[in-house]
Amino acid sequence: MSVATRFLRRDVADVTPWAETCGQIRPLIEAADGAAGEVHHLEITDAKLHYHERTDEFYYILDGQGAMTLDDQTIELHPGVVVYVPRGVRHRAYGNLKVLVVCIPRGVLDDVHELE
Repeated sequence: MSVATRFLRRDVADVTPWAETCGQIRPLIEAADGAAGEVHHLEITDAKLHYHERTDEFYYILDGQGAMTLDDQTIELHPGVVVYVPRGVRHRAYGNLKVLVVCIPRGVLDDVHELE
């Protein structure tokens, strides 16, 4: 995002998904855009256990049912739930989920440390 570009608009339908640690990801706002953070649309069935050293994440559950393990606790996920995952917390989600993830600061895809 340059100084001349004052905003970004992306439609999830226009972004081709690809497989990564959490599932099928569609990066809507990514590091290359130069924004303060990133926004990703994820379809999660069985994410790998991982953590981030430099990135905090906010998961907003759009659709589906499932659960998330955060260190040694497990919580239920359903539409409307928001989960804050601070850097350093080992986490994984599973079920049948569509999730919007906000990552701060940008660069999360270079900050994934898989534990499985």
